[in-house]
Parts: sequence; C-alpha cells; structure tokens
Amino acid sequence: MIKKLIRRILGPKKKRGDATQPDILTAQEHGIDPKLVSNNAIRVTSTLQQAGFKAFLVGGAVRDLLLGVKPKDFDIATDATPEQVKKLFRRAFIIGRRFQIVHVMFGQDLLEVTTFRGASAEDAPKDEHGRVLRDNTFGEQHEDALRRDFTINAMYYDPATQRVLDYHGGMADIRNKTLRIIGVPEARYREDPVRLLRVVRFAAKLNFTIAEDTRAPISVMAPLVNNVPAARVFDEMLKLLLSGHALACLQQLRKEGLHHGLLPLLDVVLEQPLGEKFVRLALDATDERVRQGKPVSPGFLFAALLWHQVLEKWKAYQAAGEYPIPALHLAADDVLNTQTDKLALQRKIASDMRDIWAMQPRFDRRVGKTPYKLIEHQRFRAGYDFLLLRCASGEIEREIGDWWTDFVAADGPERERLLAKKPAARNTAGGEEAAAPAKKRRRRGGRSRKGQGQEQGSTGADQSE
Repeated sequence: MIKKLIRRILGPKKKRGDATQPDILTAQEHGIDPKLVSNNAIRVTSTLQQAGFKAFLVGGAVRDLLLGVKPKDFDIATDATPEQVKKLFRRAFIIGRRFQIVHVMFGQDLLEVTTFRGASAEDAPKDEHGRVLRDNTFGEQHEDALRRDFTINAMYYDPATQRVLDYHGGMADIRNKTLRIIGVPEARYREDPVRLLRVVRFAAKLNFTIAEDTRAPISVMAPLVNNVPAARVFDEMLKLLLSGHALACLQQLRKEGLHHGLLPLLDVVLEQPLGEKFVRLALDATDERVRQGKPVSPGFLFAALLWHQVLEKWKAYQAAGEYPIPALHLAADDVLNTQTDKLALQRKIASDMRDIWAMQPRFDRRVGKTPYKLIEHQRFRAGYDFLLLRCASGEIEREIGDWWTDFVAADGPERERLLAKKPAARNTAGGEEAAAPAKKRRRRGGRSRKGQGQEQGSTGADQSE
C-alpha cells in the first residue's frame, strides 16, 4: 500500500518520454486473476524461460486479463528467434512473410509466439503508399513495445512473477477507458492501414473513447484500406463481425467515415433501408451467440448481410422475364462476384451463402414430399434460421415461419395434418403469379432443369415435382 501511494504521488519511476524503461506493476497493483491464464500459455512461457529466454504474455490477452475477461487467445513475446522457439516444442511451425512468427500447438489449442521486433528498418520493402510489406527485424523488448499499435496492447505479463511491464501508459488508458495509438498516428496508419479498422473495432468492443489525436486522421486516411490485400481486410472484417459487438462496430465505422466506398459490404449493411431491420436482427442474434459462447457461422452472417442486395436483384431479374429459381442464382452470382472483388470470401463461406439463399424459395413449397426432403438438407438449420429472420423483419408473413417451426417439431401424423391444411404454394420474392411461369416451363420439357442449372441440385429437383 505504501509503495502504491508513493507511486501515485510521485508518478512513474521512468523519465517523461523515456519508453525504454517500463512501469512495473505488481499483482496487487494490476489485479490480474492467474486462474484466467491458459495452462498452455504458462507452459510455453515457462519452457522458454527455463531455456534461458525472456517470455511474456502480450497484447490483447494482457488487455483482457486487466479488464477481468478470460482471453480467447494467448500470444507470447520472447527474445528467442523463431528457429530457437521451434526447437523447444514438438509441434511448432514457423509462418509469415511480412514478419515471421511461430505457431505452437497443444492438441487443438494454438498459441502464437513472436520474437521481439526491433525498430523498422529504413530499407524495409514498402508500397507506394508507405505500407510496410516485409519486416523481419528483431530487437529489444522496449523496441517491440514501440512497434505495437495501441498503448493498451503494449503491456507484457509474466505468469511466473505475476508482474506487468507497461512501456506506454497502457494501464492508465485502461483505467480511463481511452484508446490511444503509439507514436505518430498518421505514420502508424500509413505503415499498416488495417489499424484504421482495428481502432474502430477495439473502441466499439471495449466501449472506449478514441483519443482525439488518434481519431483525427481516420476519415482522411480511410482510402488507404483499399491498398490492403483483400484477405487481410476480410480477416479484420470477420473479427469485427464476430466480436460480440458487431452492430456497435458497424455504427462506429460509419461515425468515423470508414464505410463510404471503402467496403461495399458495409454500404449495403448501413444504407439499405428495406433491410435495416433484417440486418439489425441478424447482428443482434450473432452478438448474443458470441456472448453465450455458441458457435457462429460466417457463411450465415455474410448471407444475412448481403440478403437484401440479393433480394433486390432477384426481383429485378424476375421483372425482366426470368424464372424465379434461375433468377435467384443469377442474383447470387452478381452479388458474390461484386463482393469477391473487395473481400476474399473463402470458397466454403460463399458455398454456405449460396445454399442458404437457394433454400428460401423452397420453404414456400409446403406440399407433397418437398418439406420432408428439405429438412434432410445438410444446411437446413441455417436456412430455417434465416427464414425466421425474414419473418421477424416483416419481409414475409410470420405464418410461414410458424408453419415450419410446427413441422420440424411434429411427429408423422401431425406433419401430414400440416401438409393437408396448407394451401397452394406461392413465391415470396415474386408473389403468387411468379409460380405460374414455372408450371408453364415444366410443360416445355427439359428446359426447366437446364435453365435452373445443376449447381444447386436439389433445388432443380423440387421445381419439377
């Protein structure tokens, strides 16, 4: 208590502006609960320390521990080189081009180990906008702290001594709920424009205020994100949307001017009046699942975010004379092709999105064997949850969702009763009249299957029943 009182009165022991000497916080001062630390993270740090190296938990893990939250991931920083780290662990793999890191595996648990980074080399490869392309310069711990993005992510925790090393006043910023970039903001954003997205994500997720000097350049420098590889932008978008605070993150992006023309996906999400309620419901549901520790499907989430763009094009193709099912496929192709140019959507995610969208008109056909076949579809649950969102948003009648809810829960005789009381199917995208061209099409022979294409398989079969 005396030591803590002296520190409060006299301030930090290091000289003002001296970032080479950290504030050292004891367990009593920082209050981290050791029970929140992963056993595998302790195993990695202790193995490195026993081999004669320095090793600390670092970054978001320390930030979360200081906030009393159990981290999802644990990153370790050390003065050992990647090759030295790899030799100490049976399952360790060196990865990375821009900066080499080591992935250490314990079963399914992955821990990321990085060597202390040194000051960025003047001759490090950069693009024409100043973004660093590759930089494998190793250095001292204080240099590594200087290279980290925000003060709250530049603290180091040693599980063995339970001490926190704070080089840039991160503890004070945590207590003041302030997000502050280390160094000159303009230069740091130019080095890595993804930081423009990260600052928004952290501010929304943690409910922190962005320091004025950190916030000021964001809207002006927003176009720099267009120079970042699509795969990195997609990874950051996924982190943002699966943060448990997706809606707050998107609202913060808009507030900071990071949406217009920057990411077409965000333009759709934030500027689609007809889909605003649908998107809000989807994001709220996703946030709730994240908070409950339940799995979230990226395919479902992106399918929801882009649905009203698909719906708009689907109706347009039908108005131009196309039949409903091929019109939906064409609409999906248009939307996915546009988004793939900006976001590196993985093939599995795009495939899941197509399945969910293609299932929607099949929910209208509540006659014969179609419902039985549909509930056997491997993506049925995702498609059904998507249908319920459409009902809840007012896009389609709630009765449709209620019918399917009853059908899923019913036994054999009750299902037959539900089928017997159901009137003729209608198409939710084009109205009842949209079903007529499909009937005419079947009388023309093979054109129906050919026109629908074989990509969706079961969709084509349903159309011919």
